[in-house]
Amino acid sequence: MIRAKIKVVQDRQKSYHDQQKKALEFQVGDHVFWRVSPITGVGRALKSRKLSPKFIGPFEVLSKVGPVAYHIALPPNLSNLHPLFHVSQLRKYILDLSHVIEFDPVQVHENLSYDVFLVKIVDHRIKQLRGKDISLVKVIWNASDEGDTTCEPKDKMKEAYPHLFFNQ
Repeated sequence: MIRAKIKVVQDRQKSYHDQQKKALEFQVGDHVFWRVSPITGVGRALKSRKLSPKFIGPFEVLSKVGPVAYHIALPPNLSNLHPLFHVSQLRKYILDLSHVIEFDPVQVHENLSYDVFLVKIVDHRIKQLRGKDISLVKVIWNASDEGDTTCEPKDKMKEAYPHLFFNQ
C-alpha cells in the first residue's frame, strides 16, 4: 500500500515536471539564440561584464547532428568556437531583421580571451587605505565602447604604458 502511494505521488510530480518541459527541436534554416554564461566559461568569448546578455544571436541552424545537438552558423569573430551546441543552449527565434544587432569587433583567441587596448586616461585620484595613499587613474579601454572604464593603480599603468606619463 505504501509503495502504491509513493508511485502515485511520483507520477503526479512527473506530470507537473513534464508540463513545464517542452521538447525543443529545430529545423535546418531556423534561427536560434545561443545562451552564453560567465559560469560555464563560454561567455568569455564575449566581453565579460555583469550585465552582458544571456543570449546572443540570432544564428542559423545548418544541420541537426543528433537528437539533441545542432550545428549553427557562427560569425567570423566567433569562428574559433566549436559550432555544435546542445539543444539546452539554444532558444528558438522567429526571424525579424529589425532585431539583428551587430557584434562588437572583438578578436577572440584560442583560449577564449580577447585583447583590450588603452584609449586614454581621463582622471587621476588618490585613495587612502589605512594610512596608505594609493594613486589611481581612470582608464578608458577599447575605442568602440566609451563605457568600458576602470580605475587602475598608477604605478602599474606607468610600467605598462610609460609613453602616457612622460610629463608627470
